[in-house]
Amino acid sequence: MTAAEETERQAPEAAGVPAGTDWRGLAATLGLGAAGGSLFFLLHVPLAFMIGALVSVTAAAMAGVRVSVPRRLRTAMVVVLGIMLGSAFRPAMLEHLSEWAVSLGGLVLYTVAAALAGLLYLRRVARYDGVTAYFTAMPGGFQEMVLMGAAMGGDDRTIALAHSMRIMLTVLTVPFAFQLLPGFAPAARDWSLGGLGPGLIDLPLRDVALLAACALGAPVAQRLRIPAGMLVGPMLLSAAVHLSGLTVGKPPGLLVAAAQVVVGAGIGCRFVGVPLRTIVAVAAAALGLTVALLAVTVLMALSVHLLTGLDLAALILAYAPGGLAEMSLVALSLHVDAAFVATHHIARIVLIVIFAPLAWRLWQAHRRRGAGTPPGVR
Repeated sequence: MTAAEETERQAPEAAGVPAGTDWRGLAATLGLGAAGGSLFFLLHVPLAFMIGALVSVTAAAMAGVRVSVPRRLRTAMVVVLGIMLGSAFRPAMLEHLSEWAVSLGGLVLYTVAAALAGLLYLRRVARYDGVTAYFTAMPGGFQEMVLMGAAMGGDDRTIALAHSMRIMLTVLTVPFAFQLLPGFAPAARDWSLGGLGPGLIDLPLRDVALLAACALGAPVAQRLRIPAGMLVGPMLLSAAVHLSGLTVGKPPGLLVAAAQVVVGAGIGCRFVGVPLRTIVAVAAAALGLTVALLAVTVLMALSVHLLTGLDLAALILAYAPGGLAEMSLVALSLHVDAAFVATHHIARIVLIVIFAPLAWRLWQAHRRRGAGTPPGVR
């Protein structure tokens, strides 16, 4: 069994998912997540249901509680979020797509600069080995980086934990940091679950059918091996339906809130069974890494904003080193252009998944030539 296959075999357990469904653990997890989300909602915390679930379930996992979210449940909720994100696309956006060219070009520079900053920090300060540092430093492509890093001989558990903590720290800090942006004023609070969407009974049957059909994008994207396909596939179909003007409907707000709870709880479940010493050690490195990546994010976003006049808040979320689903949800929560944010995160994932392994091989080949090592020898 190769290192990649071994990582895939262990992946469900590393994510807090037992071989068989632990119904008692699932009930406890969802109860904790819903309670945390509801509390944060009452406290007016941005992205309350996901952040509340993340915090409460992470705390439970670190306390030794056996929390779990079955992979199939998380996948189903990710599909719902994909459809929701696609609903942020509107026909009027087609007139402004050319304005995104500069920010997408800046995304390439950002990805390279962020990866180099992260790699330098992890090698010089955190003292990670080369393989582990490289695949941990990539600002995206969580699952792919864990599998590739393991296949190349890196510490897959450290890579997975560091990426999880990077996402968690970004989600926990960015929404609150927006309060410091000059002139940023979030829209008035909508108490119907933060304006996430209508109730199911408010949707015409035709809209329900169209939105449900968008779920077919998930198996198609998986079949085509599109990165983050369970989210991207439904999102692309939903975006096509909304851009064409066939519907302006969104998934019900209660369903989207439930999806946030499941996604937040899923992040927390990644810390099940991990020794506290390991968590503390990786957290220290992940904190420094996240600070470095966020510094590059702000610098690049500010540069592109000054060059193009594009919304600074949208640029920061578009470049922020969080996950596609997480940052897009932050955008929805803060009433920032979620379509713009999601498009940039998809582009970054594609860039990293395609070019990170290629750059690694070129770097290794260069090192071998410099050391006089035959190409077939590590």
